[in-house]
Amino acid sequence: MASYEETLKAKYPGKLHAKKVVEYIRTKIPDATGVIYVESKKAKLHEDCDQEEHFRQRRSFYYLTGCLLPDCHYTYDISTDKATLYIPAVDAESVIWSGLPLSPEEALQAYDVDDVRYTSDVNGTLTHLASSAKTVFAVPGQVSDDITFLEFDDKNLSILKEAIDNSRAIKSPYEVALIQKANAISSAGHQAVMQRVKHASHEGELHSVFLAHCTAQNAKNMAYDVIAASGRAAATLHYVRNDQALAGKLNVLLDAGCELDCYASDITRTFPISGKFTPESRAVYDIVLRMQNECIAMLKEGVRWDDVHETAHRIAIDGLLELGILKGDKEEIFASRTSVAFFPHGLGHYLGMDTHDTGGNPNYADQDSMFRYLRKRGTLPAGAVITVEPGIYFCKFIIEPALKDSATSKYIDESVLEKYWDVGGVRIEDNVVITPTGCDNLTTVIKDADEIEKLIASS
Repeated sequence: MASYEETLKAKYPGKLHAKKVVEYIRTKIPDATGVIYVESKKAKLHEDCDQEEHFRQRRSFYYLTGCLLPDCHYTYDISTDKATLYIPAVDAESVIWSGLPLSPEEALQAYDVDDVRYTSDVNGTLTHLASSAKTVFAVPGQVSDDITFLEFDDKNLSILKEAIDNSRAIKSPYEVALIQKANAISSAGHQAVMQRVKHASHEGELHSVFLAHCTAQNAKNMAYDVIAASGRAAATLHYVRNDQALAGKLNVLLDAGCELDCYASDITRTFPISGKFTPESRAVYDIVLRMQNECIAMLKEGVRWDDVHETAHRIAIDGLLELGILKGDKEEIFASRTSVAFFPHGLGHYLGMDTHDTGGNPNYADQDSMFRYLRKRGTLPAGAVITVEPGIYFCKFIIEPALKDSATSKYIDESVLEKYWDVGGVRIEDNVVITPTGCDNLTTVIKDADEIEKLIASS
């Protein structure tokens, strides 16, 4: 792959994204024309306090502008291909606290737009545009009360969000470069945690090591709350406490990824606290790594993600049969969905401006437990970025019902299972971009079990 640093020297390609959105709209409304209108999120104060809440940019606005500023507006005239950004004017009273804001000239240099005006010009510009563009496209619930579309003959509030969400599924090279850089920072952060784990006393120390590393690389926002789950807590998929002692536990499952200019990374590694996997932990780790490696080898444009997910379950079944945790005919085990008790989540999800990114078309109403939580359904397009995150977990809340159900209990050997509860859970997660002939792995942190043991032991 090309150097992400070289790609990121250019401007974020907002106009390219606007054209993709128009292309999608025209698949639903042939020859559609008019004006696209979006707003950024507004800065907001905490209740009963004069401090601002943490600002998270609205993704639809960022996708078209690459602008992280609050309280802004944007129009794109489809017929003339003109993109205009509207930024707040100077507020003299706020300058002493926050400094001078970005000027229109600076914004024009920074963003992929044709014109920059002040927000006081928005309504006048919309009125002018309405004289030739009869339709305005906007997102319901994301238009301020003081914005008027009265002059437009048609106010389409139904298609724009769908168009942006679907366009986001296939990444531009610039977007891939942002995700790749976020992965590089997060991968190094994971390695830093591995080097600390043997000397740490509780989960919070590991959490802080990861945050400190990312912050030092100017990636101050996390794509999601860090999961630093030790021992049996690793069986909780979205564990959030991160405050428990490490003493007496086998492994840590670290699921952590920074966000860089709105683009996420999402990486998981599982590693031994002592620097040496127990035989039980190593056996489960090897199964999960085999699941991931074989699934990644399947990936390319046009591959059906549902089939890859099925493959992960079949490998898990083979591995658990070898350990004796499962017993019986593997096709019967697969058909009974017994493996879902050990691998309850989907194999992965789209990744982009959201950790669980748009465009995956999941079906959470699916009656098949193997696919209910699969966040991507159907075939993979080139340019999509997806996580590959198989896991095997020993969660009593999920496994005990399977032990009480005659349809699944006959395939589980409780006496063998008893040796594995302290393993907790093992998940290994990488981020890959799909290509016509395969995929490129954006995640660089080590995952070979021997290498992990050597790194921890030498720290």
